[in-house]
This record gives sequence, C-alpha cells and structure tokens, in this order.
Amino acid sequence: MNIEVVKKCCCSKFQKLANEAVEDINKRKGREGQFLNWIEVLPKNQIDNLDHLYSLAKEAKGDKFSDLAILGIGGSRHTTENITTLLGVNDNVHFFSSVEPTSFDRFIKKLNLDKTLFLVVSKSGTTLETTVGYNKTKEVVEKFLNSKDTSSNFVAMTDKNAQKSALRRIVDSGEIKLSGFVHDDVGGRFSIFDDATIFTLFFLGYSKDEVKGMLEASLSAQKEFLNPDIEKNQALQLAKFNVKAKNQGKNKHFVEYFSDVFSGTTLWEKQLKNESLKAAILTDTNVGPGYLHYNAEADLDVNNNDSFFTFVYLKTDDKIMNAVMEGVIAAYSAQHPVSKIVLDDLSLKSIARFIELKHFETLYTGWILRAQKGNVSPLDSPLNEVLQPNVEKYKKEVKKALEK
Repeated sequence: MNIEVVKKCCCSKFQKLANEAVEDINKRKGREGQFLNWIEVLPKNQIDNLDHLYSLAKEAKGDKFSDLAILGIGGSRHTTENITTLLGVNDNVHFFSSVEPTSFDRFIKKLNLDKTLFLVVSKSGTTLETTVGYNKTKEVVEKFLNSKDTSSNFVAMTDKNAQKSALRRIVDSGEIKLSGFVHDDVGGRFSIFDDATIFTLFFLGYSKDEVKGMLEASLSAQKEFLNPDIEKNQALQLAKFNVKAKNQGKNKHFVEYFSDVFSGTTLWEKQLKNESLKAAILTDTNVGPGYLHYNAEADLDVNNNDSFFTFVYLKTDDKIMNAVMEGVIAAYSAQHPVSKIVLDDLSLKSIARFIELKHFETLYTGWILRAQKGNVSPLDSPLNEVLQPNVEKYKKEVKKALEK
C-alpha cells in the first residue's frame, strides 16, 4: 500500500504529539470502558473463536440458505457491507436499516424467502430501526412458512448479557435459535472483525485459514500503526496531513474512491470519521470518476478554500485509469491539500491492513487536534473519538414522539 501526501509537510512539528498519542493509546487499549478492545483484544479473541463461529455459520446455513439478509444500522451494517463489497462477494448479501414502509416492501420483495437467512445485529437489542426490521420481517416469514416458529430463519448478534440486551432475551426465549456476540468495549464503527462479519464470511464460503490470515494481518497492522515514528507509520502520516489541513483552515475532508468496489467503504468511512471527529473535520466520501461530473465544478472553483482531499484507488497498469488519476490529482493538488492511498490488491490480508490504517488515522487525527488545544482526556475517561453522545439527542426526541 502506497501513501503519499502530494503537498509535503514537515514531520518534526508533529513527532512530539505523535509520541504522546501513541503512548496514551497504548495505556488505554485493553482496559474496560475505553472502547478500544478492537485493538489486539478482538482479533485475538476471534482467532481463538474461529472454530465456534465457523460451526455456527455452517449450522445456520445448512443446505437450505444461499442468501443472507442483515438487519442492522450504522456499524452493525456498514462494517460487514464494507468488507463484502471490497471482496466482491455481496451479490447474495442484503441489508436493511430503515423504518420506512415502502423501503421495507421493496427489500422483502427482492428476497427469496425460502433461501434467505436473516442476521439481526444490535448490541442493546433495542435499536429502533433494527427492532422494527426484525418484527416486520418475522411477520412476513411467519406468513410465508405458515408457522409461528421462525427460530431457524434468524440468527442474532447481540450482547451476551440478557439484562443488557432485549435481543439476547429473545434468543434465550427460543424465538431465535442461534446467536453470536457483539463484544464489549468495541464501538460499532470499529467492529468490523466482530462476530457478524466473521459469521458472514464463513456463510459466504471463506475458510478458517483465510479468515485467520485476515485477523493475523489485522494484528500485524495494529502493531505497525502503534509505532510512534511518523516515517514508519502511515496512519500517523495521514493524521499529520489531516491535522495540517485543519490548521490551515480546511474543515471539509473529501475522500474520493476511484472504483465501484469501494461503494460500501464510502459509507463505512463516512460513519467512522464523522462519529469520531464530530465537527472538527467534516468528512464526505464519493465514488469516482462519476462524482467528478457534478462535484469538480465546486471543488475546483477558485472560491473553494475550505476543502482538502484524499484519493484512494487500486494499483493498475491500465493506461486510461492511470491518466485519469494523474490528471485529477494534478488539478486538485494545484488548489488543495491532497493525499493519496494506492492499494496493491483486495486480498483479505490487504483489506485488513487498510481497515486498520483507517481506524488509526481517525483516532490519531482526533487525538492530535484536541491535544493542540490542550484538551487531553484523563486516563479514567474514554477518548472523545470513540464516543458518540450527540447521536442520543435525536434518539431521545424520536422516543418522545413515539410516546405521544
């Protein structure tokens, strides 16, 4: 994977902050309540748990199901959607995250209910959109089967504690036969290697060795991205680029992916960045080259002075593709701060490293931006970048509206 900042900036200005950020994160990882268990704890746990998850997927799929429909929102959806789209194995995976009736009708209509297994993903089991999706889908499946017993048509991924999860209580009642976990202290946007995605990969036919290789690549990448040396740490290099752009008054970060294979990644990164960085940097994502025909006019307007860009694409020998990237990057870098990420391939191992690159880029960007203002979280409190208190604001208002 090649990382390049087109407009270079000095590393020495950021090295002290980088050292402090890495030291702080190392102190926090693995500690309860820090929401950093996606570092080391989760991938190691999943390697140990591969036999169980493989058996769970095989039992749930059986000889009957060919398609998987995932009911979940936010990280419960975008993590799995990201990796299956990158791998190009998403034809038989379907997602639903809405409460809108027409959307549900169209979602259900396209499914072969005789061949579709439903995966319900929610840590609390009370997420409104997921609860509505499960209840409505269960009604449809009951009617299709002419039976109230739909326990083998659904699998749940939720908290292991029934006191914390309404969905776990549904499993314990026997309404859903099989289940896995949404693990503790792993925020949804960082949960790509949690049970739901591993289960999905096994459902789609990946072997234990292939998934183990992916998780080992994740652990290796995490070690790499916990190196405080900016020259050897590409996540810190991207964070440095982001921080410098912000310090220059650039508040809007556009991450432009040049391939349809990244259509799921755009949604995941937008969630990852905006939930973690809040209003410090506003992130938007697009798939090129199509977006150029409506965004370039605004992007390259001489009055656009608050944007910066990262271009992500696959390494290729294709002359036309390389010409497009060379021309686009030249035009944008003449006016804006620009960085680029070039992926060598889309193997499971390469995808794992790319995911960790984005995880740590996001964490370091937020940490360093706060530290510049003297805002460093005490060790007994989680980092601002792993929390999402503002999401609760709209949820409270929805709850009040429903109670009227």
